[in-house]
Amino acid sequence: MKYLVFNGSPHKGNTWQIVKLIQKELQEISHESTFEEIQLSDLKLPFCTGCSLCFRKGHKYCPHYKTMQRIIDKIDEIDGMIFAMTTFNMQPNALTKNLIDHLCYMLHRPHFFKNKAIVVTTTGGVGAKSAVNYVAGWLKGIGFNYCYKFAIASYSWNDYKVNKKTKIKCKKLAERFHNDVSAKKMHTPTFAVLIPYNLFRGMSIGYVKGTEYETQDGVYWSNPLRSKSTYDPLINVPFYKKVFGEVFYYMGKLASKFTTITYKK
Repeated sequence: MKYLVFNGSPHKGNTWQIVKLIQKELQEISHESTFEEIQLSDLKLPFCTGCSLCFRKGHKYCPHYKTMQRIIDKIDEIDGMIFAMTTFNMQPNALTKNLIDHLCYMLHRPHFFKNKAIVVTTTGGVGAKSAVNYVAGWLKGIGFNYCYKFAIASYSWNDYKVNKKTKIKCKKLAERFHNDVSAKKMHTPTFAVLIPYNLFRGMSIGYVKGTEYETQDGVYWSNPLRSKSTYDPLINVPFYKKVFGEVFYYMGKLASKFTTITYKK
């Protein structure tokens, strides 16, 4: 298995201890496993400028395209990802949030359908669950097939001692993650994922080529395979969820007739 270990924290502190424990367990389960690390702080990724070019024209027009494309390519190449970040004020830290901002366009045009991840965070007190839910929700929104979550209160500023109970949790999580990734099973999307997916599928009709405010969303959803499918064709969707998704697709189509996102040409 090929894993990407993504550190969205500004340093290697308490959260990194948990990450290395999970990595150690994965290595022991499968000695052939390989790990590549990306330290977000080393990438020197500038702040997202909010120019909206990724939404309107495509991510290749992003001012920071070269850095972002390297990240996208790395994720495309892996079997599984461990995403670590610090919890600041019950939310992901600024480095992580900046990365999320750069990939927000994928909430409109999901991409990583075959990928699975573990999201890890620690906090000195409270808020870890809120932060990990935020990041896991974003990953699922941009297509990730499944996200495991590990949130823990360390009650320490860089003097964290991992106890036995936490080590056991890391071991069990690593086993579950390895089994899921190695089986290459594709989980069916949740209702919460199907809602925005099908709303965007319907609303994109108002932004196809030739419309007044055409965007890359219109191009993405015009793909015949995608435009007629409740979810990405790679993933099996039960009939009852297809019906659910179609309801929101038609709601999106209706909304496209009354709401248009404009931009300066």
